[in-house]
Amino acid sequence: MKTIVKLLRKPIAASILAIAVGFLIAAIVLAIAGYAPGPSFAALFNGMIGKPKYISNVVIKATPLILTGTAVAFAFKTGLFNIGAEGQYVTGTICAAIVGISCDFPPVLQVPLVILAGTFGGAACGALVGWLKAKFGINEVITSIMLNWISLYACNFVVNVPAFHQPESTSTYAVNPSSYTMILPKWKLSEEGLATLKGTPWLYEVLVKTDVNVGILIAVACAILIAVLLKRTKMGYEMRAVGLNREAAQFAGINVNRNIVTCMLISGALCGLAGALAVTGLEPHNISTLAAFENNGFNGLSVAFIAGSSPIGCIFAGFLFSGLIYGGQSVQQVMGAPSDIINIMIGTIVFLMALSQVVPMVADWLERREKGVANA
Repeated sequence: MKTIVKLLRKPIAASILAIAVGFLIAAIVLAIAGYAPGPSFAALFNGMIGKPKYISNVVIKATPLILTGTAVAFAFKTGLFNIGAEGQYVTGTICAAIVGISCDFPPVLQVPLVILAGTFGGAACGALVGWLKAKFGINEVITSIMLNWISLYACNFVVNVPAFHQPESTSTYAVNPSSYTMILPKWKLSEEGLATLKGTPWLYEVLVKTDVNVGILIAVACAILIAVLLKRTKMGYEMRAVGLNREAAQFAGINVNRNIVTCMLISGALCGLAGALAVTGLEPHNISTLAAFENNGFNGLSVAFIAGSSPIGCIFAGFLFSGLIYGGQSVQQVMGAPSDIINIMIGTIVFLMALSQVVPMVADWLERREKGVANA
């Protein structure tokens, strides 16, 4: 019993239980709908890791989720709720596309320029939300939601600007090839590259059949840096202090308003970076008219919740979320089961993570019960 109580007190316990219950609920829904849970889950995992190209696509799709999830988790750790991750992501794609189309420098200059443009775009949106809260006390949830829609319509406006609009389409021109962050984009499609890669089938699948790029390395590095910033630096200590008790932090001499703006700026920058990496790393390397949100930012909210607002946890949660979304297509293709069942599973996991404080309460109850039995 002591071992169980000890395990339940660990922060990761709530995540593991939430994921387990999520799969259980999905199994029940599958069975009620007339689909065998075992083969359905087999199809799900096969769609995630069955082929090298599947694994590569899961990694590619995890990149924006890790970054936006880390952005939301970072804001939450500092007492802010960045529900505007989607708009900041979209702003990042807009700025990256504009600079990537307008400029054509050598890759060593072009790539950092385009990525920084997207990062600054997201940072500006986040900083605006933080400034409005610090200066006028306007709740960040309201302003960030409104900025989501402003970003969507700004994207549609830019797409239709004659200088960027690709004729007879609903998209802009692609950014210049010098902006690409894909791995060996020219060589892998050349005759020499194809001949070389065909000798290694798994590498051929990963490089030629997917848009594998350096984004995942940047995403993981950012998550680690944010974790270090929060735990190992004076700035991170001040930010966490503001998040825990704003009045006490101010009494201790911490500049609360500056920290609010800085926190939202960093959070927005991570989302903008995710948008920039999507433009530079994925075909068709442009932005299109949006009828609705693509949900890379909103899914980041779920990733942050699954991770328990841990930046490092967002790495694993991002891979899990990406795998469920990508592998869920196989459940529909192989079993004929609706992919909405995967959404039910994800929703259940997120819902249970919102109740994560129940797990320590269960541990306390088990401990009290054990003591009561011992005393009797």
